[in-house]
Amino acid sequence: MAPLPTLSLHNVDHQQQYKEIENVLGELKLGDDVYKKVVSVFEEEIDKGLGKRTNPDATIKMFPTYVRSLPNGTENGDFLALDLGGTNFRVLNIHLEGKEVDMKSKIYVVPPDVMTGTGTELFDHIADCIEKFMSENDLLGNSRKIPLGFTFSFPLKQEGLNKARLVTWTKGFTSSGVEGEDVVQLLHEAIQRKGNLNVECVAVINDTVGALMSCAHDDQNCHIGLIIGTGSNTCYMEKLNRVELWDGDNEQPQQVIINTECGAFGDNGCIDFLRTNFDEDIDAESLNPGKQKYEKMISGMYMGEIARRYIEKLASKKLLFKGEISETLKTPNKFYTKYISEIEDKENTEESNFQKTRQVLDEIGIDNVTLEDCRIVQHVCQLVSSRSAYLVSSGIACLINRINRSEVTVAVDGSVYRYHPKFQDLMVEKISQLINNGLKFKLMLSNDGSGKGAALVAAVAWRLKHQGGN
Repeated sequence: MAPLPTLSLHNVDHQQQYKEIENVLGELKLGDDVYKKVVSVFEEEIDKGLGKRTNPDATIKMFPTYVRSLPNGTENGDFLALDLGGTNFRVLNIHLEGKEVDMKSKIYVVPPDVMTGTGTELFDHIADCIEKFMSENDLLGNSRKIPLGFTFSFPLKQEGLNKARLVTWTKGFTSSGVEGEDVVQLLHEAIQRKGNLNVECVAVINDTVGALMSCAHDDQNCHIGLIIGTGSNTCYMEKLNRVELWDGDNEQPQQVIINTECGAFGDNGCIDFLRTNFDEDIDAESLNPGKQKYEKMISGMYMGEIARRYIEKLASKKLLFKGEISETLKTPNKFYTKYISEIEDKENTEESNFQKTRQVLDEIGIDNVTLEDCRIVQHVCQLVSSRSAYLVSSGIACLINRINRSEVTVAVDGSVYRYHPKFQDLMVEKISQLINNGLKFKLMLSNDGSGKGAALVAAVAWRLKHQGGN
């Protein structure tokens, strides 16, 4: 095992100072036995989520997505994707010829009055934008109905591959008459009102499933999807006989992709054994206290704040910056997660005089820092990001063991994975230690799961519907 980052004694002027720093930071250094326990507890929570009797009280909800087949390379033709997750949304045209993919897309705005108006106005606006996009790309008047995949990034209760009810609006949307309704039906009604759109929504998905499907088009061993960005979630291909919640048919293939919603792992207290006082404080001060506890330890929304609190604590003990604390360093959420990526950049070394660390510290109002200050700040960032990567890896290792295939590819997307210079290496290191003997895995960066992935789900659904076979 590669050792966790540590401060070497020759890097710190005084042995007592070193001990005091390690006393503050030691709780971030979790041993192998702790991560193995996380794998075990994660497995227990998965089983609770999949059980009909235990699901109502489970924190990981394990939603069946009704996506049961992966792309096999025979999908051909034009497919549309709609990606709605905020004030901007995208319409995409994906043209498939076997493994070849040609993609065009355009971003449209949802005006504020539409976000807060009626559901009819919202879906009519979406249909108007679909019409404009199809006109610009010579897709109107197509004799063949064009299948559409819909990435709808709001809380949904999925009832079928192309049936899902909005649980509640988030992100500033309040459109009336949508909560509790089937969003695919509302979209189809708006399309019918246009009268000239030969389009059928055949699938509604979330971005995690899209990430998996996007990679599966290139690699049929892809059976796990992971998003690790502002938030975090996973999905994976599960055997039907393990899904007591399943209410679909039992035809082949005997499998379905499960959306774990694992950010809520630990909301029942099952991972309190590894949470720190700062984890507790950040949760208590958040918009949703007591919820998404796992996500708050690992995701991009919180990593910077975790690091800030440790840096401020070290400074308050006069172990950093000669005890000077700027107003910005005192302010919650002002030490951004992107700072961690910059400070851990491979070029940011003692040889470069920690130039990037100095730039970050200057931005938060701290100057005249020493080399020793820079070393310690980098050390804090390394510990925070290592803990995040190792906790993510514990969940992924659990899924790899559960799937129990000789080789599994994990599709990964999200800003933390994309932009942190060492996150992938940390994940490979920890997953390798936690998976069962004889299993192999690889991590694969997913490109545009919410667009390309949604279109691929539609393409597979269309193939199965019209050609048969799995």
